[in-house]
Amino acid sequence: MRWAPLALILLSATCASAWAQSVALSGVAGGKALVVIDGAAPRFLSAGQSHQGVRVVSVQGESATVEVSGQKRLLRVGEAPVSVGSSGPSGDGAGQRIVLTADGQGHFMSSGLINGKTVQFMVDTGATNVILSEADAKRINLAFDKGQRVGVSTANGQVVGHMLRLQSVKLGDVQVYDVPAIVLPQAMPFVLLGNSFLTRFQMLRQNDQLTLERRY
Repeated sequence: MRWAPLALILLSATCASAWAQSVALSGVAGGKALVVIDGAAPRFLSAGQSHQGVRVVSVQGESATVEVSGQKRLLRVGEAPVSVGSSGPSGDGAGQRIVLTADGQGHFMSSGLINGKTVQFMVDTGATNVILSEADAKRINLAFDKGQRVGVSTANGQVVGHMLRLQSVKLGDVQVYDVPAIVLPQAMPFVLLGNSFLTRFQMLRQNDQLTLERRY
């Protein structure tokens, strides 16, 4: 397995409602919010300014409040995007589509949840399963040592990992259940989002965007 240092994350995840928008805060500078809307290029907006139907209400420290269709949401730098403007409940895992934008090195990165605990993902179509380090597994309280011991070939040679099944994996409004994963002993800067998750979706890449559409 090979990976590069973490870079600026540009992510959007849209739910099934055509009226919902995915909004993330990539940074704050000079009292302006660097906002990513539906996976487009980030844009600086001052309090009171609007873009694509998203209005920045206020900017404070490392957070900003935005408003879409009368709904106000608090965004924090580095957190996963929120779905704003949906007529239905958000964050319930009922979403159908994930849209990721590549970072400067061509990697698709995303904050997300494993069993309700926050992790940092990198899409890896070459990985058969979701792959975590023991450090991440311990942090989110996975009982990986009870899993099946398996041999795994890595860039640093053969290692012994533990295979288990994750209760849930969630990106944005999209949640998948019962996902096979392997926990490895070596340190990793992020969780590899492998095919045990990706094959639940139809994948389409266009330029620097990757769209995952839920299969049925």
